[in-house]
Amino acid sequence: MDQEQLNEVRTRLLEMREQVLEDSAKAYAASQELGKDGVPDIGDMSSNSYTQEVLMNLSETQRGRVRDIDAALERMDQGVYGLCARCEEEIAPRRMEVRPFSRYCVECKSEVEKFGE
Repeated sequence: MDQEQLNEVRTRLLEMREQVLEDSAKAYAASQELGKDGVPDIGDMSSNSYTQEVLMNLSETQRGRVRDIDAALERMDQGVYGLCARCEEEIAPRRMEVRPFSRYCVECKSEVEKFGE
């Protein structure tokens, strides 16, 4: 990958990071508003509790995505962006296009998920 391509990917990653943080802030604000629209009955409380739990899990997923993006940016700075963290082979360009924060090639990702490294 040449420097121009790396700069484009860096810009895309930073935009993705900003979007995730914005979405996370919106989800947090929505979870804080649940149940504040009057006197809830038991059904409302149950529904609000479930919705709040879903929003908090979403937030954890979003935090994971930010960590993945930050790790990809760090790999760029180290000059190893696009190389598999396990086998050190080049990750397929199509995979990097779809998931620019990928750490593993498809084969190693499958192994990591299967055996949990």
